[in-house]
Amino acid sequence: MSETVTHVLNVIAEDARTLAQEIGPAGEITWLSAGYAFDVALTDDPAEALARAGATGAKADINLVATAQRRKRLLVADMDSTIIGCECLDELADIAGIKPQVSAITERAMRGEIAFAPALRERVALLKGLPLAALDRVWRERVHLNPGAKALVATMRRHGARTLLVSGGFTYFTTRVADAAGFDAQQANRLCDDGACLLGEVDEPILGREAKLQALVDATGEAGLDFAQTLAVGDGANDLAMIERAGLGVAWHAKPVVAAAAGASITHGDLKALLYLQGYRDDEIFEA
Repeated sequence: MSETVTHVLNVIAEDARTLAQEIGPAGEITWLSAGYAFDVALTDDPAEALARAGATGAKADINLVATAQRRKRLLVADMDSTIIGCECLDELADIAGIKPQVSAITERAMRGEIAFAPALRERVALLKGLPLAALDRVWRERVHLNPGAKALVATMRRHGARTLLVSGGFTYFTTRVADAAGFDAQQANRLCDDGACLLGEVDEPILGREAKLQALVDATGEAGLDFAQTLAVGDGANDLAMIERAGLGVAWHAKPVVAAAAGASITHGDLKALLYLQGYRDDEIFEA
């Protein structure tokens, strides 16, 4: 790619070949995944090119990506509804028979309508007395990695990146999810129990929005990187600070407040889309 190209338009869509014809001449296009994902090298105004692509109205993920330090050396990812397809706290509440009450609070917190920490304390308090066996049941029956999660983590690690799972959820699940997906490390909140049941409390301080940002800052410093070399991904308001600070901040199937603030947004593709955003081709992706 020419040194004069500072940005590419990254396009991911089921009907990408049709979009390629509409968006740019074939000579400007680099295919990352045949018929599915491609880059358009931009030599004109990037904002105008993004606006033209968006005007197609296609069901596609179209993002403007800087070419400098495009492949990131650090991945910091949210867990619930990002790396996995559920909210673990809501699933525990379902077993307790209070899911509608708890999930309503979860939704408001993820949209940024209420503060995360008090919302977490309120929801956890409602689970007081729930047997610990419920955590194992949620893990075995309801927690599933989202498509592309293993490929995302394995590919970035194989290319020298460090990977960190950081969650406002609970260590019972992050330890297991991190192992299943292949993350280097994990951080989360710890539920308090008496050895048999939940106490309705969570250890303080609560890992929320600012703690997620600090996790990104600390991991960046420990790896000797600058923020341009980092990628953060999440779906909820408590992910906003780390998404805004990272070199590439991605809103993944996210709440509107997150999608509006993120540098990139994926609303249709799976987690492998984060690799295409970094310019990886299919033959460079490891399907772990």
